Amino acid sequence: MMQRKVLYGVLLAALLAAPFIGAYPVFVMKVLTFALFAAAFNLLIGYTGLLSFGHAMFLATAGYATGYSMQTLGFTPELGVLAGIVAATLLGLVVGLFAIRRQGIYFAMITLAFAQMVYFIYLQAPFTHGEDGLQGVPRGHLFGLLDLSNDVALYYVVLAVVVAACAFIVRVVHSPFGQVLVAIKENEARTISLGYDTDRFKLLAFILSAGLAGLAGSLKVLVLGFETLSDAYWTMSGLVVLMTLVGGMGTLFGPLLGAALIVALEDRLGDIGEWLASTTGVAWFHSLGESATIVTGLIFIACVLAFRRGIVGEMVARIKPLRAS
Repeated sequence: MMQRKVLYGVLLAALLAAPFIGAYPVFVMKVLTFALFAAAFNLLIGYTGLLSFGHAMFLATAGYATGYSMQTLGFTPELGVLAGIVAATLLGLVVGLFAIRRQGIYFAMITLAFAQMVYFIYLQAPFTHGEDGLQGVPRGHLFGLLDLSNDVALYYVVLAVVVAACAFIVRVVHSPFGQVLVAIKENEARTISLGYDTDRFKLLAFILSAGLAGLAGSLKVLVLGFETLSDAYWTMSGLVVLMTLVGGMGTLFGPLLGAALIVALEDRLGDIGEWLASTTGVAWFHSLGESATIVTGLIFIACVLAFRRGIVGEMVARIKPLRAS
């Protein structure tokens, strides 16, 4: 327990110092928003055992709600983010009411079906501007005081919100509510026999996960200043599955690590390709930056075949026997 606290303390200190040690604030903020997205997804798959193939719809819904409310309606950043969270949470309620009564692949396919419906709605809706998306979303002033157009100021706001959200997830996981979710994942029939209304618990977990994913989407729009259909597409839902799988499902730190690795890889894939091309003389590597889907697919296959528990899960599995001895 003490080692975990020290690790979190070191990580937080590094994040606090990041803007002053050469880190690009916008890139780190992008990593933080995807880390929160993965952590929200992990609350559902890692602790409740529900696999959603449509979590991108919550990210995109919040992004569009925040972007539209700030750009067109003149909302302040805090109200814009709140609008995004509310929109994603309400969508989570609607989808959850249909999905939670099904299990396994049927649950996953219902979420995928809803996500595709949402994608095509956003493709046609006038307020999303179709394939062009929302561009030039203003950052505004937080509570009318703090100018968020300053990257460093926005960085610390995003960091504070993400840390608070992750702390909330930790609290939920270790609460009696969280323990019931774990019981549902491990043996739902036995949990029902103990008198718990598992559908109600699963619905609450789904709504919580959707709202937190919405928070990630709202922050992402503030950071990048735009929202596009790519956030609503099924590949984004697949990407968050990959992030969680690489880091380790059912672990608190795993999705954060997985998100950081995947985002960093996608950002630097072109540079890696150029280095490989110059080292090996294989011209194909020059186009590696345009082959992100192929690379992430290979990573997914490697995770499934080689280390199903993810990086953090494998580390924990190896450390436990050492502690026992």
